Amino acid sequence: QVQLVESGGGLVQPGGSLRLSCAASGSPGRIYFMGWYRQAPGKQRELVAQITTSGPTNYPDSVKGRFTFGRDIAENTMYLQMNNLKPEDTAVYYCRQHGSVGDYWGQGTQVTVSA
Repeated sequence: QVQLVESGGGLVQPGGSLRLSCAASGSPGRIYFMGWYRQAPGKQRELVAQITTSGPTNYPDSVKGRFTFGRDIAENTMYLQMNNLKPEDTAVYYCRQHGSVGDYWGQGTQVTVSA
């Protein structure tokens, strides 16, 4: 069983920055991919950043150059550094870990970008 706990969300002004964290506990087995997703009100959940075990990090054009995925293997934690935030980045952000023992999501953390 794997548990993922996000933190770091909040209210920020346009142009500001936030760093989200996702602490993992449990035994994930072999991890195939992990990443961050977001869901805005009335919209489908969308990929924000994803890394596989053998490939580069993938970002959609909407966040490319502004968001950066990070990982601390020793701490079993992944991060999402978000810079130059825009109002359209407002959403609940989720971390995800998909591996040989299952597909796990965090509970989500709210990010609101507003003046």
